[in-house]
Amino acid sequence: MTKLVSKWNYPTTVRFGAGRISELPDALAAVGIKKPLFVTDPGLVKLPVVARTLKILDDAGVPYGVFSDVKPNPVEANLTAGIAVWKKGKHDGAIVFGGGSALDLGKLIAFQAGQTRPVWDFEDIGDWWTRADASKIAPIVAVPTTAGTGSEVGRAAVLTNEETHTKKIIFHPKLLPQIVIADPELTVGMPAFITVGTGMDALAHCLEAYCAPGYHPMADGIALEGMRLVFENLPKAVANPGDLTARAHMMSAAAMGATAFQKGLGAIHSLSHPIGALYDTHHGMTNGVFMPYVLEFNRPAIEERLTRAAAYLGIKGGYEGFAKAVLKLRKQLKVPHTLPELIKGLDMDKKRKAMIAEMAVADPSTGSNPVKFTKKAALEVLDHAISGKL
Repeated sequence: MTKLVSKWNYPTTVRFGAGRISELPDALAAVGIKKPLFVTDPGLVKLPVVARTLKILDDAGVPYGVFSDVKPNPVEANLTAGIAVWKKGKHDGAIVFGGGSALDLGKLIAFQAGQTRPVWDFEDIGDWWTRADASKIAPIVAVPTTAGTGSEVGRAAVLTNEETHTKKIIFHPKLLPQIVIADPELTVGMPAFITVGTGMDALAHCLEAYCAPGYHPMADGIALEGMRLVFENLPKAVANPGDLTARAHMMSAAAMGATAFQKGLGAIHSLSHPIGALYDTHHGMTNGVFMPYVLEFNRPAIEERLTRAAAYLGIKGGYEGFAKAVLKLRKQLKVPHTLPELIKGLDMDKKRKAMIAEMAVADPSTGSNPVKFTKKAALEVLDHAISGKL
């Protein structure tokens, strides 16, 4: 029984349902934000969904600023620019609006604007988060417009260090938004590529959390139901972008994945992070590429668990059936089967492969992979993802 020791955390207040974006002014008032900085990405800021949301603030008489200089894989320069806008506008809280990139960077702006130490001093290592002055962290209201990362219910954010080309996870309990508005109507305009990529991210979160070692039965249950929601609803959301029921279930699955992965992630993310940092690929789509190769590598440790998962999901054939269902879903959604299909013109020599393998082994997600993930193992899986060998 001594192994049955764990630490469990669950997310924040979520106002879930179609049309609830109208409650944004009330949500701001509830957490004491009077002059928010609205953080989104450069593509989204031009779309009607942002104009409609800002009109809600205008109609309520809420003064705000807008920041949208956010790369798909945010870097420190984006954070620095955002903090400058924050300080100039004397903002007291953030509305983080969009996909994982905008949510993560907006959270970091609200976190870092009041700190005196470099952001890298708060990497998710040991108790480094205690270095932060918690009294200087501003409140956050999160409004996801994609269904994948689950950053809206997370206590961390990912930032790429451009000097080392590595993705770093910054952690603090107060990075968790105080209120989330999860309105599936906001996801209707997503391009199919983003719907698929973010959906595969949600599936990867649920799958890796479920397979991670350790005792966390509540996370296991959430991850299992999250996988069911993705398998059943992601194809529907892609085939019929206006299907609000499918969109709503995918928003739930995204939040469930991020809640479940407090238990841990694994080599899908360990490999996806360096590829994203080096080639600026979509994180969720990269997860989708690596998924079957990592499943096969981890099979000795996860076969029994995924046999149980297959039974719950109504998939026949145990582990083999589950693995085939993943391949079928990828093919149906046109997820690239190999890295060269994802990254056009990919030319990866031995030196680059070795660097990616070393980065993967050093990634925080590696520690909770069900099978020890060494440099040799990373090179093997990487080669399979390049060749398509299963």
